[in-house]
Amino acid sequence: MSQDSQAPLQFAQLGLSEPVMQAVTAIGYETPSPIQAATIPAMLEGRDVLGQAQTGTGKTAAFALPVLSNIDLQQIKPQALILAPTRELAIQVAEAFQSYSSKIPGFRVLPVYGGQPYGQQLSALRRGVHIVVGTPGRVIDHLDRSTLDLSELKTLVLDEADEMLRMGFIDDVEAVLKKLPEQRQVALFSATMPPQIRRIAQTYLQDPVEVTIAAKTTTSANIRQRYWWVSGMHKLDALTRILEVEPFDAMIIFARTKAGTEELASKLQARGLAAAAINGDMQQAQRERTIAMLKEGKLDILVATDVAARGLDVERISHVLNYDIPYDTESYVHRIGRTGRAGRSGEAILFATPREKGMLRQIERATRQPIEEMQLPSVEAVNDNRINKFTTRITETLGAGGLDFYRQLLERFENEQNVPAIEIAAALAKMLQGDTPFLLQPPVRAPREERAPRERFDRGDRPERGDRFDRNERGPRFERGPRRDDAEGGFEQRPRREVPPRGAPEQGMETYRISVGHQHGVKPANIVGAIANEAGLESRFIGRIDIHDDFSLLDLPAQMPPDVLSHLQKVWVSGQQLQMRALAPGEDTNPAPRPFKPRFDKRGPGGPGGPGGPRRGGPGGPGGHGGHGGDRGGDRDSRPPRRDGFKPRGPRSF
Repeated sequence: MSQDSQAPLQFAQLGLSEPVMQAVTAIGYETPSPIQAATIPAMLEGRDVLGQAQTGTGKTAAFALPVLSNIDLQQIKPQALILAPTRELAIQVAEAFQSYSSKIPGFRVLPVYGGQPYGQQLSALRRGVHIVVGTPGRVIDHLDRSTLDLSELKTLVLDEADEMLRMGFIDDVEAVLKKLPEQRQVALFSATMPPQIRRIAQTYLQDPVEVTIAAKTTTSANIRQRYWWVSGMHKLDALTRILEVEPFDAMIIFARTKAGTEELASKLQARGLAAAAINGDMQQAQRERTIAMLKEGKLDILVATDVAARGLDVERISHVLNYDIPYDTESYVHRIGRTGRAGRSGEAILFATPREKGMLRQIERATRQPIEEMQLPSVEAVNDNRINKFTTRITETLGAGGLDFYRQLLERFENEQNVPAIEIAAALAKMLQGDTPFLLQPPVRAPREERAPRERFDRGDRPERGDRFDRNERGPRFERGPRRDDAEGGFEQRPRREVPPRGAPEQGMETYRISVGHQHGVKPANIVGAIANEAGLESRFIGRIDIHDDFSLLDLPAQMPPDVLSHLQKVWVSGQQLQMRALAPGEDTNPAPRPFKPRFDKRGPGGPGGPGGPRRGGPGGPGGHGGHGGDRGGDRDSRPPRRDGFKPRGPRSF
């Protein structure tokens, strides 16, 4: 069934409960978004919902408001379960429920996710909660421990189902679906509908209301988008120039990792800028204080990770700067959506290296808007701006008055020391500036023989290559190793495809070793899902994965926090503890392939030198398939040449 996405004029027309309507009014919501207008009435009626819409369309309120309207406060058992792909999103959704339930006394919601001690979650579950918001892995853990009771569950919501599929959680999602009561409501929301998600919807949803919200463009037309090629200058220096010259009210700067946000914010603070970091490691109270400072003008720059900034709507934000380019277009749309909201204009700036040109073009296609190249502010422009700000401060101080005491003090100094007033003023200005040079110095170009070689833009540098986890275990016949029919007893040996040499990880990444491999049955999705969930690291930041016999190598962002690394060492995947550690300098990353294992050939009684069998005749015997004797129906010398591009099989590389 398809649902029209025309929105009613007011939230009051949707049939929400009175306490929920009071909270909605207090927040300031008046007109529902298209997905809210289509979803809320259907969920209030108890219908299953299959919703397809991009992020930033109001999906959280679309399912949270009707779920809250149907809550029975007297029943202190989980009545709704919301599954989210990451702990940051789980926390964000739980916060939204708290906000929408502000007029519902006694309501309880609990986020459960990996990385948080079980004790805190178990205590809350024993006391009783009405709604649980969690990541699939931790929810499964509680179900296996019988600490999460779904016997009274009324509603299950799958938020960002395609992201859960991409992170390797889809088996856990199905395991949860199979444990639901027979009479329940399911709402599935996804930005895309790959076949696996569509199959789940057809299996577990009953006559769902289908809501599809297709935006005409994925970004606001009033956001001007620009990019700067990162070449020949450190990104921090380039960022400083932009911050000094570009007029902005407030700015969000996006970095890839939590550690990156802290480091960049500290460096900006050291340069005299009002900056702070926000990421998934922050306590909620600290996060709220930081955002309040941004709203009040006490803070001008927020350095954030993708997920930590989702849902952030601060009117002052005029600029979004992508210090690190995202690995997918959806994240870029998320990021720049923090500006240009509610009809306001906004600016989006992207730092990109030459090797990231492909991603830049993908972003242009996804946003359906051109991204213009920007020129970095010159040294002269930066210095002119510094001088203007300095003279402006002098003018403002003169206009503010209250200078009598200082005037008398300086007049006495002038008379006693016989120093002109202009010299005294210059000395005071130097005191104010300290040891930091006032003017920016032009960069000194190194002699040609001392310059670093130009960055090479080759296929191995593309970040998206690390996410190809969908390769089949066995390729086509011509991609496999040659059959070894000369072994005695009808055995054959097949060499494995060799892992391409790893070399050094790409810039900003580091290689780690984990103690799980082929012999444990591990798949790339298992590794990605465990690390993404337990470390709070988005899956696109997990680089190349090489699975060997009893261990695997993978590339992760450099300088992983010690507490995160310590936690990952204890995580279990495919029955093995990861025991993750950074690869030691000089440690071999390309071990020899596993020894060949002979496999008995069951295709027929014939063998080399014996009576002919299908495709296998003796030198003088009746040949198979073509009547020629010998190996595979002919002499080895007469066989057609091997196809170009043949590679022997070895340990899998991803």
